[in-house]
Amino acid sequence: MTTGLGIVILLVLMFLFMAVKILNEYERGVIFRLGRIIDHKGPGIIILIPVIDRMVRVSLRTVAFDVPPQDVITRDNVSVKVSAVIYFRVMDPTKAVIEVENYLYATSQLAQTTLRSVCGQSELDELLSARDKINLQIQEILDSHTEPWGVKVSMVEVKQIDLPTEMQRAIARQAEAERERRAKVINAEGEFQAAARLAEAAEIIAKEPTALQLRFLQTLVEVSAEKNSTTIFPVPIDLLTPFLKKEK
Repeated sequence: MTTGLGIVILLVLMFLFMAVKILNEYERGVIFRLGRIIDHKGPGIIILIPVIDRMVRVSLRTVAFDVPPQDVITRDNVSVKVSAVIYFRVMDPTKAVIEVENYLYATSQLAQTTLRSVCGQSELDELLSARDKINLQIQEILDSHTEPWGVKVSMVEVKQIDLPTEMQRAIARQAEAERERRAKVINAEGEFQAAARLAEAAEIIAKEPTALQLRFLQTLVEVSAEKNSTTIFPVPIDLLTPFLKKEK
């Protein structure tokens, strides 16, 4: 009697273990009954018919997948290595199970090929300066291809671009040349403004000769303040004219 009761209890426990499934809030269970799809259920407690029903768990959380560095030849024939990260999640658990064998692997492979294709159609300057445009283009292509699988690609970010050593040196030389060009332009602009000011000063002095004499005296004061030395300079005759007229 006791042995029979123990067997019954064991069978009941096995039934509960096989029939009762608990799904978390971020999980859904796709139910197959005798090989036919029924629907996805969850979260919470799911009751299955042992042997007849089979459940496949699908997570609805966003997945961050690192795309390994890809060898890319840009449109201007520069060889670079480009890596990226993509963010995607399952929107339809049923499609993610029945439309593709492994949606994680399929999405990762599609991301690698799309990254090589898009970067290969761009020039190096565009890769370095217009990453937002590249990211958006890759995201749109991936999203259009993964939509039949019930997968939504929400964001793509180009993470790193590795350049050859020769190209890094060339870019450094280009940046240095650009800085030198800007410095020369600024210097030339300063000389132009100084020349314009000098021209204005010459016009004023031409109209007022007395201003030239005042400037001459100011220069003498500045020279005498530099060092205790003897300086020989010609005295403009204009300074002595008033005295000569008075003497006459």
